[in-house]
Amino acid sequence: MQDLMEKVVSLAKRRGFVFPGSEIYGGLAGVYDYGPFGVALKNNIKQLWWRMFVERRDDMYGVDAAILMNSKVWEASGHVAGFSDPLVECEKCRRRFRADHLTDPSACPECGSALSEPRQFNMMFKTHVGASEDEAASVYLRPETAGGIFANFKNVVDALHPKLPFGIAQIGKAFRNEIAPRDFIFRLRELEQMEVEYFVREGDWERAFEEWRVVMHEFATAVGLPERMVHELAVPTEDLAHYSTRTIDFEFDYPFGRKELWGLAYRTNFDLSTHEKGSGVDLKYMDEEMKTKIVPHVIEPSLGVDRTVLAALVAAYREDDLGGEKRVYLALSPKIAPVKAAVSPLLKNKPELVEHARQVYRTLKKDIPQIMWDDNGNIGKRYRRQDEIGTPFCITIDFDTLGETPKLKDTVTLRDRDSGEQERVPIAELFGRIRSVL
Repeated sequence: MQDLMEKVVSLAKRRGFVFPGSEIYGGLAGVYDYGPFGVALKNNIKQLWWRMFVERRDDMYGVDAAILMNSKVWEASGHVAGFSDPLVECEKCRRRFRADHLTDPSACPECGSALSEPRQFNMMFKTHVGASEDEAASVYLRPETAGGIFANFKNVVDALHPKLPFGIAQIGKAFRNEIAPRDFIFRLRELEQMEVEYFVREGDWERAFEEWRVVMHEFATAVGLPERMVHELAVPTEDLAHYSTRTIDFEFDYPFGRKELWGLAYRTNFDLSTHEKGSGVDLKYMDEEMKTKIVPHVIEPSLGVDRTVLAALVAAYREDDLGGEKRVYLALSPKIAPVKAAVSPLLKNKPELVEHARQVYRTLKKDIPQIMWDDNGNIGKRYRRQDEIGTPFCITIDFDTLGETPKLKDTVTLRDRDSGEQERVPIAELFGRIRSVL
């Protein structure tokens, strides 16, 4: 399975999905850059999430909170005191490790020497606002996006007067000073999250929890993650976060093992209660149905963008023999594929083919922006390249399109990525064929 991981990492760099951060200067552990196709894949995943979790519902509201927040937000939430991992250090080579990730917590996995006693290491990045660098000017890069949602709860209620139940959603960056970032883009120091805080009456939390559990499975299917690779793990009581009384981890079969992909938590009314206490501002909600003020309880579907990208790449990676030749392709769901179709002239040195292909390309791109022009190399190399980036269709304009064979005039060759099969399709039907799978 680790061999699969190496292949995915290699393809991701070779085809412009993910690059090591600041690579020309030796890189930076736990930091990666997304290339052109990686940006498109990631944006498609985020847009799909936004449609399914926000736009298709009438009880959801979006925010985009600042990364830098008053440090009292993180004091009230418990992050300043408790957002920590157990750190151990080798007494000889001075390498540092997370104690809970070691098979043998007494011996260094690098050199075998003794390790120090574990100590708690706070994972928040600390910086200063303004010219002063005293403690009063200290702020943190947010370790999660949820804090900005809770801090804006009152603003959303006052501005829009939503009725319970309702949710506030956000997609944004979070930062965690991981002791040992690893496994490519699985564990990062700079990551992106898609989160919802869904506010309910206490007596309704179980129903809402089940509704969001179903939605998360629907999203997994839409992204193209096979059901057999996605698993639910009910987090044991002793392992629950301090704010939660029920949490489900959605785990995925990565090449390096079954690991957490997403989470669904019932956070009770912990967050609003602590922020009300910490800020001194009344964060209670006037429940017109119950004729009283309440502090709503919260269901939190939390999804990592980067882990979803990695899961999608792993699930889509394929190798086969097509026409007696070994090929690699990504069987990405057309909904998230970075390129929906590539348009090519059969020969790029024939102006009549190129012009006709350009017309087809321009027509399709008006309504399907993620259409690509490709005339680099011969047609076989183009097919292989498009297979590797997961393009569902390749459209080739040839001499039959121009009327060499009269009955095939104004048709093109439409090639399917997964099967490699080709068929003649009228140009007038191309848009409908492509849209039907999106």
